[in-house]
Amino acid sequence: MQIADTSIFANPEVCEDLIERGWSRRDVGRIAAFLGGAAMLAQHEAAFAQQAAKAVVGAVRIGANECWTGPLPAGAEAARAIVDQGNRYEPDNDHAKLYAAVAAVEGVPVERITAWPGSSDPLNRTTVAFASPKRGIVTGNPTYETIWRTGAWLGAKVTRVPLTADYRHDVKAMLAADPDAGLYYICSPNNPTGTITPVEDIKWLAENKPKDAILLIDEAYIHFATTPSAISLAATRDDVIVLRTFSKLFGMAGMRLGLTIGAPELLARMTRYDGKQVTENLPMTAVACGIASLTLADQIKARRAQMIAVREETLTHIAKRGLKIVPGSQANMFMVEWKDKSPKEMMEAFLARNVQIGRSWEVYPTMSRISVGSAEDMQKFRLALDKILMA
Repeated sequence: MQIADTSIFANPEVCEDLIERGWSRRDVGRIAAFLGGAAMLAQHEAAFAQQAAKAVVGAVRIGANECWTGPLPAGAEAARAIVDQGNRYEPDNDHAKLYAAVAAVEGVPVERITAWPGSSDPLNRTTVAFASPKRGIVTGNPTYETIWRTGAWLGAKVTRVPLTADYRHDVKAMLAADPDAGLYYICSPNNPTGTITPVEDIKWLAENKPKDAILLIDEAYIHFATTPSAISLAATRDDVIVLRTFSKLFGMAGMRLGLTIGAPELLARMTRYDGKQVTENLPMTAVACGIASLTLADQIKARRAQMIAVREETLTHIAKRGLKIVPGSQANMFMVEWKDKSPKEMMEAFLARNVQIGRSWEVYPTMSRISVGSAEDMQKFRLALDKILMA
């Protein structure tokens, strides 16, 4: 395989590191294409698809865990204002301002922060940087699949471990399933269940895993939760990375902004494949919106409370209809089990009533994930549900 003009092949040390960790030369070519977004990935689209149906414009869209509204007003205004400076790659040291804002809000050293256009790219990069055919990946099941799909396609060993009876990541079972893994992944609040893995459990895994393995904690939905974050581990340990995104509570999914918090050496290992081309070329509208939004603690709290109230009202309604719900969601989603119809049939039935719900997971074949939308969205969902159940 001949792939030219990629920084992986231009840097012999990076290439040698990949091979020493168990990737073959063919794997290195696939990795180069993968990180470069080459056309060859089109052949493997199914491996990375989120399996979510294409959004139906005009429908009640509660299938992709998007926020029901746009950015916080001050964030939107900051994004609009910086458009006038769109002729500049970086109008006023904006990356540094974003990092300083994150450091102040989260209490982490600024040198441990890197921003990305969303969180999917760094999630995929951790597979390349810290896992390999020799040192695999361990995840919960069900959880957000991107990391295991990426790992499986690239050729890393992937081990999926069932959640506990109360829907936490079973950290002791994860370690036992592969005691020599290179990467352990925890999503908390978890997607699709919305459930929390306690920080004490996460800390146990950090302290008991192999010292050279990396613990990756995906906190995409943490701003919706009322429980502690694990970010202090990433601030103080050199083997833990926390992922964040502005796509959820901050309402910036289409603007693409995410964060990794971890030791500088770990972040350097993630960015060395393209010479920081991704992290240093962020959309300035997203950066400006993120800076303005981060410090709005009262508005963040109010948006969280709004979601919780609508979610709990909807869960009460569903329970009264005799349907089982995965308990304990701390995010803007929940899973409901259908009695007489499959998730596909229920998706079609809801769509016929102009409501687009989410998908199912392989391990929960009778359940669908429902995102929490606005109060109006969820009222329409409840009305549609009642009509479907009475049909």
